[in-house]
Amino acid sequence: MLKTIERTLRWSTGLMAAMALFAIMWLTLVDVTGRRFFSHSVPGGLEITEILMVIVIFGALPMVSWRNEHVVFDSLDTFLPDWVRSIQSRLVNLICAGGFGFLAYLMSTRADRFAEYGDTTVYLQVSIAPVAWMMALFLAITAAVHLLFVFVVVPVPSPHHPPPAELPADLDGVSS
Repeated sequence: MLKTIERTLRWSTGLMAAMALFAIMWLTLVDVTGRRFFSHSVPGGLEITEILMVIVIFGALPMVSWRNEHVVFDSLDTFLPDWVRSIQSRLVNLICAGGFGFLAYLMSTRADRFAEYGDTTVYLQVSIAPVAWMMALFLAITAAVHLLFVFVVVPVPSPHHPPPAELPADLDGVSS
């Protein structure tokens, strides 16, 4: 099941982030070339870049969480026993799930407000609401990844230290 989730994340959010980054690269190339040789830049290039950056940043969040590639403060981990690190990992993932879930809720309410007011970008007049809904979706997916890791050991160990051992049967509530 974890391999299927990883494959789905890689081919959905990861691919979207990669394609958006590729589009930014080409947009920048065309924009700079146009300015340099034709004295004319891509109309709305800045707005398009901003929207694509949202896709890159928020689209990569679920994969960063899945691969356990967040910034880690691990100075004390060498002094903690495996069972404490396991509890710590689950608690951190629970807090992250709650935080990302709350941010997804806030972003969805903001997207509703953007749609209600009809907010658009200045130059291209592109609606902002779909971008905000996409941000909310990526945040919700990231929250779901962290919520999964509350109950399942992270499949990709942190590059900073080895993964914590499973919880002892009496603390986990499930025998191994």
